[in-house]
Amino acid sequence: MAGASNETARRIAMLRDMARIRAFEREAVAAMRAGEAPGVVHPSIGQEGVAVGVCANLRRADRITSTHRGHGHAIAKGADAGAMMLELHGRAGGCCGGKGGSMHIADFTVGMLGANGVVGAGIPIACGAAQAIRLKQEEAIVACFFGDGAVNRGPFLEGMNWAALYRLPVLFVCEDNGFAAFTRNSAVTAGGGPAVRAEACGVPATVVDGEDVLAVDGAAADLVARIRAGGGPQFLHAKCYRWEGHTGTDAAAYRPAEEAAAARDRDCIGRLRAALEAAGVAATEIAAIEADAEAEMASHRAAAMAAAWPDLGAAFSDVQDSGAPAWPA
Repeated sequence: MAGASNETARRIAMLRDMARIRAFEREAVAAMRAGEAPGVVHPSIGQEGVAVGVCANLRRADRITSTHRGHGHAIAKGADAGAMMLELHGRAGGCCGGKGGSMHIADFTVGMLGANGVVGAGIPIACGAAQAIRLKQEEAIVACFFGDGAVNRGPFLEGMNWAALYRLPVLFVCEDNGFAAFTRNSAVTAGGGPAVRAEACGVPATVVDGEDVLAVDGAAADLVARIRAGGGPQFLHAKCYRWEGHTGTDAAAYRPAEEAAAARDRDCIGRLRAALEAAGVAATEIAAIEADAEAEMASHRAAAMAAAWPDLGAAFSDVQDSGAPAWPA
C-alpha cells in the first residue's frame, strides 16, 4: 500500500505471515492425506495469531522452542518454508535433512531450536538456552511455546521454578486451545489454570485473546521489553482454538460443531483483515497477499514431490557414536 504508515505496514506484514502459515499447513495436511508426506501432521490452523503476534517482537538472534504443532512458530520466526516442506516429505534439502519430519522442524540460523514431539519438552530446553544466554552475556531472549496440556506435566513446574529462581530471559507462551489432544483440558486440570500455576512459581502472567493478533502483539511487546530490561521470565496465556482435529486425520467429533463454527467466526486472519480494511487497505491488496501465500506453498509442495531422496549415506550423519561397537566405516 503506497504511503502506508509504519504501523499499517507492520500489520500487513503480520497478515502476510499468518496467511503463509495457514497456506503451508493446508498444503501439509493435504500432502499427508494424499500419502505424499510420511508421518502425522498436527495443524495449528486458527492459532496463527499467537505465533505471529509473539514472533513479530523477536529479533533474529532470539531463540524459540516449539511443540509438535510447530509449523507456525517456525515460519513466524523466519524459517525457510520451502526447506520445511522438503522436510515433511523426507526429501534432500529439508531443514533437518529429511530425517525429522513435521514434529521435528528446526532452523538454528533463525533461532528456531526445534519442534518437539514430547509434550512440554520444549520448556526445559528453553530454560537451558536462556541459561546459556545468561552465561555468555548475550542480549537475546527465548520464547517458549507450549500447549495447555503441558501444564499438567513435570517439565512445566521444573521450568517455571528454574526460570524464576535464576531470573532467566524467557517468555513462556501457553497456547491454550482448550484441548490436550482429544480431551477437553478443563476436565483434567485442577485449580485456576496455566496463568495461576505460573504465578505460583513467581512468574508474572498476562492473559490475552489469542485470536486477536493485535492484542497478542501488544501484550508480547510489553512482556519482551520487560525481559530485555532484566525483569526476568514472563508468562503469556493466549486463549485460542484449533480449527482442525488433533492431527490431520482427526475429525474432532468429540467437540460440538457449533463450538468449532463459533471459533471460525473469530478467525484471527479475518479480524486483522477487517482492521486493515478499516485503516484504508484495499480489499484487493489483501486478497492478493492471501493468494500469493497459497501459490507459494502450493509451489513448495510441488517442488518437494519432485525433489530427490536423501543419499543413503546421510542416514548415519548427525548420529553420535557413544561407544563400542562402533558402526563400521
